[in-house]
Amino acid sequence: MSIFSVTSAKEKALKELMEGLHIREEDIEESFIRSSGKGGQHVNKTSTCVYLKHLPTGIDVKCQEGRSQALNRYRARLLLIKKIDELIRGKESAEQQRIEKLRRQKRKRSKRAKEKMLTEKRIVSKKKVLRSPVRSNEA
Repeated sequence: MSIFSVTSAKEKALKELMEGLHIREEDIEESFIRSSGKGGQHVNKTSTCVYLKHLPTGIDVKCQEGRSQALNRYRARLLLIKKIDELIRGKESAEQQRIEKLRRQKRKRSKRAKEKMLTEKRIVSKKKVLRSPVRSNEA
């Protein structure tokens, strides 16, 4: 029986990630809070918001994405793993790599690279003009 109401494969992957970063369940302090926001009576009656605190690092995470407490427990653990991974690995973490990739994509091109790109665009433009149908001057 799954603890987090997700597939057993996802639960297994979560446990492997936690073992890889040496995160033990005993090191996690878990509490449940009443969620806020949309959801009406259901949200007001149940404590679906999950609060996790990793005692050795002091990192804390709060998750109230879904209406299910079990699913929020799973998602909160994923968030905690992501934060601890960033703390441990720093620049090598997946999140840092994603940010660096975006930074490189948005970086201003050098004049040489810009000229090269524009000449390629002009060549393509000329090809497209040549593809247009030929008009005859018969009237």
